[in-house]
Amino acid sequence: MVFRSRPAPRTGHTVQRPGGTAEGFTDEVAELVPVEATGELDASVRALARQIASRLMIPRPKNDARSHRGSGALASVPYRRGSDEIDLDKTIEMLAERPVPEDEDIIVRERVRTRRSLVLVVDVSGSMKGERIRSAAAIVGALAGELSDDDLAVIAFWSDAAVLQSFGQHQSPDRLLDLLTSIPARGLTNVGFPLELAARELRKRPAQDARVLLLSDCVHNAGPDPRPIARRLARLDVMLDLSGEHDTELARELSRAGRGMLQTVTTHRDVGPALTRIFAS
Repeated sequence: MVFRSRPAPRTGHTVQRPGGTAEGFTDEVAELVPVEATGELDASVRALARQIASRLMIPRPKNDARSHRGSGALASVPYRRGSDEIDLDKTIEMLAERPVPEDEDIIVRERVRTRRSLVLVVDVSGSMKGERIRSAAAIVGALAGELSDDDLAVIAFWSDAAVLQSFGQHQSPDRLLDLLTSIPARGLTNVGFPLELAARELRKRPAQDARVLLLSDCVHNAGPDPRPIARRLARLDVMLDLSGEHDTELARELSRAGRGMLQTVTTHRDVGPALTRIFAS
């Protein structure tokens, strides 16, 4: 299946964005393309992913009574039949306000499994070549391992895009690393198209903690303005790579439009603390 990004008013039209390093916004059509793993995963990328994972301290999302019940942390939730461990203190508080209680006024203790829905959007364009794409791949590997109990989707992009993992799929971190590093650094940078794909993916998984994490230099030079798309997301966090050409202004505008956080990184040593700050907010 091929998805096409929303075109601008006329073919070849380019708008220069004042103050940005990118060439501008164009009507270039983007496509969703398949990617196959090569089976030749670079051992140094795997090692780097482990280093980043060792520095991660990602907190769990807050308990949500709407989450699936079963395994997980104990939480006080309204009675819905099927639990016999009553939280007396909280139930007494409820009964003090409601002399004739309903079933939901009885508070019980159950194990509640809270999940976050996260779409990783990873820049593999020509401007992210070399060490930058190795670091981006390592970030994906580290997060895939750390967030193995969550709904995780991964989208790689350049002027086109590839969905490496959709919600509901469960691939190993090494498999995702292999897929990502199989894509040669190429093409221009269309930030808007993968954000559209991320928005479609998130509609499949309504969640209390749903977000998109963009890993990029934000040198957007193909496709329409991505900022209106960012505004439609529940939350967009941006990790901006400063090690080469980059567009801080657009990164800041995207994170602001997406009600998220902007974190900057220069080397892989910056990644763990930056991710911890993003997920703690």
